[in-house]
Amino acid sequence: MAVLSGYSQYDGLGLAKLVRQNEVTPSELLEHALAGIDAVNPQLNGVVARLADLAEAEIAAGLPDGPFKGVPFLVKELGVQAKGAPSRCGSKLTEDLVAVADSELMKRFRAAGLVTTAMTASPEFGFNPTCESVFYGPTHNPWDLGRSPGGSSGGSAAMVAAGVVPVAHANDGGGSIRIPASCCGLVGLKPTRNRVPTGPSFGDWLNGLAIELIVSRSVRDTAAMLDAVQGPDTGPPDIITPPERPYLDEMETPPGNLRIGWTATPISGVDVHPDVVDGLHNTVKLMESLGYELVEEKFDIDWNHFFEALLTIWTAYLTWAIDALANAVKSTPSLENMERVTWELYHHGKSLSAMDMHNALANFNTVNRQTGAMFERFDLLLTPTIAQPPLPLGTLDQNAVGVDAREWTRQVFDWVPFTPLFNTTGQPAISLPLHWSPDGLPIGMQFAAKLNDEATLIRLAAQLEEAKPWIEQKPPVYFAP
Repeated sequence: MAVLSGYSQYDGLGLAKLVRQNEVTPSELLEHALAGIDAVNPQLNGVVARLADLAEAEIAAGLPDGPFKGVPFLVKELGVQAKGAPSRCGSKLTEDLVAVADSELMKRFRAAGLVTTAMTASPEFGFNPTCESVFYGPTHNPWDLGRSPGGSSGGSAAMVAAGVVPVAHANDGGGSIRIPASCCGLVGLKPTRNRVPTGPSFGDWLNGLAIELIVSRSVRDTAAMLDAVQGPDTGPPDIITPPERPYLDEMETPPGNLRIGWTATPISGVDVHPDVVDGLHNTVKLMESLGYELVEEKFDIDWNHFFEALLTIWTAYLTWAIDALANAVKSTPSLENMERVTWELYHHGKSLSAMDMHNALANFNTVNRQTGAMFERFDLLLTPTIAQPPLPLGTLDQNAVGVDAREWTRQVFDWVPFTPLFNTTGQPAISLPLHWSPDGLPIGMQFAAKLNDEATLIRLAAQLEEAKPWIEQKPPVYFAP
């Protein structure tokens, strides 16, 4: 293998520029990514399937001349379908499931020139903000191998943070792009609902709560990827406002005079770790130094009702999805092929009525209106991304005995009380790596914007990346060929 000096220092657009200038070939970049997997995956367990043969065939067939031409890419094994690749969702129930066709988003990833190199780990069916399924085994955080990289896109985040690839697929139903971005020191943007397609066969993951994109090390990679994949596919449930110009162009635009609300108190009132609160206060000072108006705010949302709605929507959808997947693989859900807590969630979903669903959706409508009223007072809302630094592995055990659906959902949202609101409202939100704890753990800060306003988030993120650069921060487990 011809060694590219500083391979892991480049972001995705940087590697693609080298390909365009004939300084490196896509095959050489693929070799570097595969070598990176070999080097760090025994410690991290973020990759659960290598796709070397499929990747080499992609390159041999000729890559599209997209913005990421030749860049190695990892796909989370949950949500996106990549033809010929496993689609096991972290579960023994679906251990034999292989995608028979590309989903629309996968087609757009390929059209961007990305080379699909491997599949990454997720918790079982994604209902866990950590990444340690029984089926795959735990994924470790490259900043501290005893801690979680976050979830449910933890496999992707761990490998990007460790320098194996610059970008990787992720999705977000309650924070699953932003949570691992926070835990691993990455950029994680959840776009506006329906900005990125999930079709063609189905276009409303988790009743619209789940949104697709990536985790990355640079703001410009996130902006360019959103440009590459955004826009409606065939028959979407809603078509939203298109961007006024490319998101990548927004990086050159000053954010303007922004009024930014901020709070350290989550809707649920759960305690927030002092290191996280310190990070928030430091970020508030940074924003004020940049000339923004910062105003302390508080949520005026009934957490108990919101929690009940989250429990209903998540378990009802999970039950429907499990039955659909079981039918696809001609299997029967059981404790033999699912984790214990998943089994509890599945049966809770079975117990729900149509009225339970309507009550939950009515609550979401109320929450949407209340949040919209909040955003009449400011342009952006700043919070911590999560309430604690990365958790020790084993803290959230989806295979624990005696944990029912309600207790599990409480445990999940106690750790991640700030992220799920914006899945419910559909608003865009981004986690940025703006703080590290005294013991060297990354702690992300979340900015949320009004519907369809990814542009302001990208403008601000670009400014903060310049003001407080994070690209040089490297974890102890890091691939440097």
